[in-house]
This record gives sequence, C-alpha cells and structure tokens, in this order.
Amino acid sequence: MKDNCWFGLSLVFVLLCAACSPAGSTNSTQNNTTLTVSAAASLTGPFSEMGKRFETTHPGVKVIFNFAGSQQLAQQIILGAPVEVFASASPKQMETLIQEKLVTPGTENNFASNRLVIITSKENPTSISSPAELGESSYKLVLAAQEVPVGQYTLEFLDRASQDPAFGADYKARVLENTVSYEDNVKAVLSKVALGEADAGVVYSSDVIGPNAEKVGQIEIPDPLNVRAIYPIAVILDRPHPELASAFVDLVLSAEGQKILAAYGFLPAPDLLR
Repeated sequence: MKDNCWFGLSLVFVLLCAACSPAGSTNSTQNNTTLTVSAAASLTGPFSEMGKRFETTHPGVKVIFNFAGSQQLAQQIILGAPVEVFASASPKQMETLIQEKLVTPGTENNFASNRLVIITSKENPTSISSPAELGESSYKLVLAAQEVPVGQYTLEFLDRASQDPAFGADYKARVLENTVSYEDNVKAVLSKVALGEADAGVVYSSDVIGPNAEKVGQIEIPDPLNVRAIYPIAVILDRPHPELASAFVDLVLSAEGQKILAAYGFLPAPDLLR
C-alpha cells in the first residue's frame, strides 16, 4: 500500500513539474514526456521489458509503471490518478472504468491470458502433491483476496472442484478454512509461499517461470477445473498523451509484444472483447 501511495504522489509531482516547464520546452523528440501505465502485478516482467523498448523507439519519453492488484489500480484511476494506459488481469475492472466513462466502450483489447497453478513452499517442504490435498487440515494456505482477479479466479476453481465427487462438495469450505491470509496481489501470494510463511497458495502459471521457478514447487490444476484469466488493455480518456498511449497499446498487441509476453509464460490472447 505504501508503494502505491508513493506512486500517486510521484505522479502528481511529475505533472506539476511538467506544468511549470517553460513553453516550447518539449521538442519534436518528445523530450521529458512521461507516459504513465498501470498494470496488473502479474505483468511486471513483460511490461517492464516493453517499457524499455518503447523508450528506445520514442526518444525523450519515460514510461512510469504502477504494478498492483487490478482492483486497486482501477480505483486509483477512478479517484483521479494521472494514468494513461490500464492493463487489467480481468475484464471486470476494465468494465468498471467503462461504466465510469474513463474508457471508450469497444476500444479495450484482450492481449493475453493466463491459467492457475498451485505453488508449494520449498522453505518448509510438505507432502502436498495434488489439488485435493489443499483441503486437508494439516496445511496452511495463502490466497489472493476475492477482490483481486487471481483471487476471484481461485474461487471459481474451488467452486468447480467442489462439484467433482473426487474432491467432495465441501472442498471449497475446507480450503478456505485452511487459508491463513488473503493478499492484495498475486506477487504477495508468491512471496509468502516462497518465504515459507504458508505451505501452499494459488498463483498464475506465468508467475512461476524463470528465477521464480526455483523458489517454489508447482502442482498443476487439471484443465476441467482450471480457469482462464483474460487480460484487457485500454487507453484512459482525457489524458495528456493519447497518441503515445495508443502507441504503447499497439506495442503490447504487436507481434513483438506478444513474443515478450510468451517468453514470460503468458498464453495467447483470445478474440477482442467486442
């Protein structure tokens, strides 16, 4: 929460400085221009890389990112945070901004998808080897809060499993009884399990590739029980740099952007939302 507060203050400072700059100080290379992007925490890796590439192809432009839970980011934008591009881990938060008339309906695009995976602690190894065992009382779990996209997707997985006789109708209730904390973004879930503060948790498959793969164990969730996370992106209305914002969205949707997302474990995007 502190990081997000500092983010908001820093953006206000940047805009005040820009307002105090002498007229004509911005030249054709867009010198000292700042593009602000709020994106779901799970996008930290690929978007950070795309930000660097965007700055290379747009001299003088600095991309500032705010990575957090999509629900928190949407609320910040509603409250007036000077964000120009929003990338969510769920269409729900994007729809909220459309209803608030901050995004033009039909301009949002699905650009990636994801799936859930169970992670286990290597700091405090357990005998968990299947999704069904999450409901056993001997384990401590950490999940994302239900307001967070990955938290909502996790609840959907638990609902599906509870309809499977192999898990039992009380499976969801048993798993939730074992949950010792609910986090406000997926990175916090990963961190707590990796540090051994819980035996297991549920994150996106993209969160446990690369260096993170060495920090936790992984248990696959069968396709019939798994949930596909959908990621939409859009330009926020009435912001200073709509052309630059659109150009960043174009990068995310481009073959280059899709290649970067794939390298970080994201799945291909489905069709456009509309």
